[in-house]
Amino acid sequence: MRGDSTRASSSGAPFSTGESAAAAPEGGPATPIARQLEALLMVADEPQPLVELASAVGAPVAAVRQAIATLVADFDGVGGTVRRGFELREVGGGWRFYVRDEHDPVVRDFVLTQNPTKLSQAALETLAVIAYKQPITRSSIAQIRAVNVDSVVRTLLGRGLITESSTDPETGAINYETTGLLLTHLGINSLDELPLISPLLSDGQGGFDDVA
Repeated sequence: MRGDSTRASSSGAPFSTGESAAAAPEGGPATPIARQLEALLMVADEPQPLVELASAVGAPVAAVRQAIATLVADFDGVGGTVRRGFELREVGGGWRFYVRDEHDPVVRDFVLTQNPTKLSQAALETLAVIAYKQPITRSSIAQIRAVNVDSVVRTLLGRGLITESSTDPETGAINYETTGLLLTHLGINSLDELPLISPLLSDGQGGFDDVA
C-alpha cells in the first residue's frame, strides 16, 4: 500500500497477455509463488515487470503471469474473496500495489496528519533536485544526491509536494515532478520564478547539469 495514494485509480489495467481482471481465476487457491510475489510487491517502490518478478522467485514467466492473475482476482474479491482496500495494477509494463480510489481521502488525511510539519534537510534537498530537474526518476535523484532517496520520495509524495508524472517507456521507471502545492508554499506562480542555481555554486558551472 502506498502513501502516494493520489495516484491510485479504481480502473484496472490489462494483463500483459491482453486478459482483463474479469478473466482472472475465480476463487482459485493462491500458490506459494503468488504469496512470494505478494511479499515482493509489498516492498517494491517501482512497478515490477513479469521478467524481473520471475527471476526473483525463480519461476517461469508463464507461472508468474498466472500467479499475478490469481492475486488480482483475490484482491478484487472475485469468486467470493474479500475485496481489499488496495489493488494490484499493471503500470508502465510492471505491477504495483495501489490504494483503491474510494479510499484515497482517508489515506491522504492519515498521511498528512502523521507527518511532522517541517521537512528534514534530506527532504528539502531532494525536493530541490526534483524542482530544478523535473521530470526526473528516483534513480537519477539518488545519483545526484549520492544517497538512497526511497523514503524521502515517499515522504514528499505523502505530503503532496511531488507527484508521479509519467513512466519511462524503456525502463518503466517513474518520473516525478512538483505539484501546485509546492508553488503555494513557496509563494510563487510558476517554476520559472525559482532562483537561478548557478550563482549558488562554487564555480557557476557544476551542479545538477553535470548529471545526465
